[in-house]
Amino acid sequence: MTASHGTAPSPFKQPRAVWAVAFACVVSFMGIGLVDPILPALASSLHATPSQVSLLFTSYLVVTAVAMLVVGWVSSRIGAKLTLVVGLILIVVFAALAGTTNSIGGIVGFRAGWGLGNALFIATSLAVIVASASGGFAGAIILYETALGLGIAVGPLLGGELGSISWRGPFFGVAALMFIALVATVAFVPALPKPEHKTSLAAPLKALRHRGLLTMGIMALLYNWGFFTMLGYAPYPMELNAHQLGLVFTGWGLLVAAFSVFFAPRLQARFGTAPVLYVNLLSLGIVMAIIAIGVNTPAAVIGAVIVSGAFIGINNTLTTQAVMLVSPVERPVASSAYGFVRFIGGGLAPFAAGKLADATNLSVPFYLGGVTFILAIVVLASGHKLVAAAEKGLVEGETVRPSLQRVGATPPAGYQPVIVAVGATEDAAKIVDAAAAIARDAGRPLEVVHVRETAVVEELAIDAEDAEQAHSAVLGHLDRLAAQGIAATGQVLASVGDHAAAGRVLAQHADDVDARVIAVGRSPRGPVAQFADGSFTTAVTHAAARPVVLVEPGKAPYRLTA
Repeated sequence: MTASHGTAPSPFKQPRAVWAVAFACVVSFMGIGLVDPILPALASSLHATPSQVSLLFTSYLVVTAVAMLVVGWVSSRIGAKLTLVVGLILIVVFAALAGTTNSIGGIVGFRAGWGLGNALFIATSLAVIVASASGGFAGAIILYETALGLGIAVGPLLGGELGSISWRGPFFGVAALMFIALVATVAFVPALPKPEHKTSLAAPLKALRHRGLLTMGIMALLYNWGFFTMLGYAPYPMELNAHQLGLVFTGWGLLVAAFSVFFAPRLQARFGTAPVLYVNLLSLGIVMAIIAIGVNTPAAVIGAVIVSGAFIGINNTLTTQAVMLVSPVERPVASSAYGFVRFIGGGLAPFAAGKLADATNLSVPFYLGGVTFILAIVVLASGHKLVAAAEKGLVEGETVRPSLQRVGATPPAGYQPVIVAVGATEDAAKIVDAAAAIARDAGRPLEVVHVRETAVVEELAIDAEDAEQAHSAVLGHLDRLAAQGIAATGQVLASVGDHAAAGRVLAQHADDVDARVIAVGRSPRGPVAQFADGSFTTAVTHAAARPVVLVEPGKAPYRLTA
């Protein structure tokens, strides 16, 4: 159990720039859920077939997919803020135009422009929040995840309310809300420095040459095929009005958000990425079969769709986790390549489902969607060894799971150090100095373990710092300690998305070197975030066969007990 005295800094005490982008993120994440409740109303009002209406998904997602290939190239040249602003302008303009048109073809075309704006926004929003946040990297990630959950949960509810007035309501609603976000972004977000490294236009496609990334991308394509078949066609057999559909998809969205943020990381830590995905994809296949069989029973479809939210939440998080585990390329490039492949699947599925439904009956697209979930298991199984190897340590020379890398001189055997774990936080030096006092009193050397974190949120992954920065941080600690006459060694602990796994790796290392004490600082992530994806400190405390103490500047060390 961790100590209860003291508090973590609140991730919600942020500058106006962060709140401006976070608000835009909420509206962006409303996305699909905002439109879903009005699909039957669109078909009825514009005298269109469900297959024609489904094209508004296809145009939006296919353009988003293609745009994912170039957003890295664009943002690395014009900067994150300008890329974000251009994306917001496109969303405002094309969402408003979609609300003014009187034809399904017009909506389909304007949704394509909306998709381009969304791609530009997705590619840069997380980076802008991280760059602008005052609460550090952890606080920025918490805020982004909060925006994600709020958008997914509230989108269908707002879409249902606005759609019950007019099918045009959700389109105008998005345009109005995004316009507010646009004004706030222009006014409050400062100019951000352009990346030192410019991304190649061909980089995402070249990244797909790596078998692991391509395998996970194809798996995601098949998963998204089934997912967007359900989103595009499930509203019709429910036989509900826009308001009622909004409530159904709000229940679905709440499960998506909860299982994505709170349960997926814990399941991954307990069972591993691939096993959880196998069970999850099989469960989604069963859900789709239930919808297909009960397509003439609205209650069965409603129940199956709501329950699917739990499995979709888990899949969205762990599929991205798997991509980042096996990918040997830079995170933004891997995200772009993965986004391109998966959005292609999501875009083509509603179009194909419409053609099948017109030629046969409404149950056939759902059966096909169920088959694609099962095929995704087969594809994942073909790359199982890659995922398993990644979870153990290395893929094509890149560290992708929690693993220690020595910095500086190698200590002698039997050195029995005091270990201190710190991250890229403002108080890292003070925590190291407090742990150094413990090491001095114990007559042991100090080992500084710098935790280099990669956060995974939905389809995005972002590093708190690059490998060079983490290495330099350790050398900075070692130089300062040497000037104080304190013997010290250093390591970098790289972690992708799983805080608890990183804690267990550190605990095992401490046992291996017979460390006298493990010292940790207070987590900047707070109790809710630690519950969601596992606590580094709790994992260390439970796994290590030696004392773990909490060190805070100006306070006596506090021993943590399991």
